[in-house]
Amino acid sequence: MRKAQPLRLGIVGGLGALAGADLLYRIVQETPIQTEGDHRELVFEQKPMREPVSPMARDYSPTHRKLHVFDTLSRMEREGCSAALLPCFITHCFLSELEDELSLTLISMTDAIRQEIDKLDPRHTTIGVITTPYVRKSELFQSLFGEDRRVVFPSDAMESAVMHAIYGKDGFKAGNRGPAVLEPINAALSYLSERGATVFVPGLTELPLLFDQLGFPASMKAINTATVYARHALALTEVGNRRRFKVGIVGGVGPAATVDFMSKLVKGTDAARDQDHIKVLVEQNPQIPDRTENLIGGGTDPTVALYSTCKKLERGGADILAIPCNTAHAYVDRIQRHLDVPIISILSATTDAIRAMSPRVGTVGILATNGTIHSDLYQEALGEAKLKYLIPDNAHQALVMDSIYGREGVKAGFTQGLCQQQILRAFAYLVENGAEAIILGCTEIPLIVSGTRETLGAVPIDPTDVLARKCVQLAREYGK
Repeated sequence: MRKAQPLRLGIVGGLGALAGADLLYRIVQETPIQTEGDHRELVFEQKPMREPVSPMARDYSPTHRKLHVFDTLSRMEREGCSAALLPCFITHCFLSELEDELSLTLISMTDAIRQEIDKLDPRHTTIGVITTPYVRKSELFQSLFGEDRRVVFPSDAMESAVMHAIYGKDGFKAGNRGPAVLEPINAALSYLSERGATVFVPGLTELPLLFDQLGFPASMKAINTATVYARHALALTEVGNRRRFKVGIVGGVGPAATVDFMSKLVKGTDAARDQDHIKVLVEQNPQIPDRTENLIGGGTDPTVALYSTCKKLERGGADILAIPCNTAHAYVDRIQRHLDVPIISILSATTDAIRAMSPRVGTVGILATNGTIHSDLYQEALGEAKLKYLIPDNAHQALVMDSIYGREGVKAGFTQGLCQQQILRAFAYLVENGAEAIILGCTEIPLIVSGTRETLGAVPIDPTDVLARKCVQLAREYGK
């Protein structure tokens, strides 16, 4: 579980090449660190954007920008980013449209600016803003600071001159930092000061890069929005402020067992409302080849399918992975070394739960598929826990397999009748041979076995329930 690390941040860098790179630098610079490992994990995509109309134009429309940003953020989602920064004021005019279609958190630059302005002395009631015509007409800033503060902008002529200084053929974006760029901006700053502005908020992400060259009026306080945005993002993404814990579930092995596991995850969570429950991401893939057929019959190897499913969950932001299939754990060791998040072992969780019952339980029976039995999964886990184990003889093991895979077995949708009779006969065999607890070691078996030690003769151990409770425990510890 990546508990000790902050979430992965995406930075959309193609909206303004210089501004994107500047924000990346400020994120790194502003991160409080003691070692290199304290830095955020960043995904920076600098893909140039080409628009038919420049943002300096009064008839500018951001349609192409919307699609460019959406595609970039979608790629960041697939890269496992849980949050993203967008150093572009135009984009913040349609931020809600993006939020409705994406699951990752979009960190608001305007929220950062509002909070910074709220820290100022109440005397600073007039705020000067230089931005594009589109942003000004969208009233992004006019509604940002509350009714007790007013926002002033340069005149139309000054705004046009600044646009050419930034976007023009010989403007700042083309690499010019000389008088042709600085003079129109300084003139606009003086104009804002004359209109009563005592605070300047740049509404162009390129402007903070020129702060050390601009001539701000003595009475004007300039807000470096790039630094403010970087600090805001870092505060939101501290370990203590991370998004909610997410459990990734490898589903479809089998489908009914997946639903059963999710039900137990919900029931095991101490919740007073919907929002108290654990976030869950499920990849329901019933096409993963049968594990038992591979282990004992030479069937298709499910390793790649299992690994692919795990990677999808990892990219989806899962903090831990749960596989509600006992037999699939024969493949966990080979898969885990290639993952960045842990697979919570159903074997370890189950043996830990049994060990906690000591000294009441010393001998443990195992009801499982042939694949699980022949792989010695539970035998080895119980041996490491210093517990004795029993497995059915061949005749009773055949009953177990038929109760799972038979025409009237649980994988065929049956939960009563023949399959239940068969599994209870195998259960009774283990009890008669000294089992004090019995592992229901195929995640479908708990669907057809219910009861207590008094009614069954031994304690039934449901690994699905144990795994669910382990996931709830990890989520609770993460929250602390």
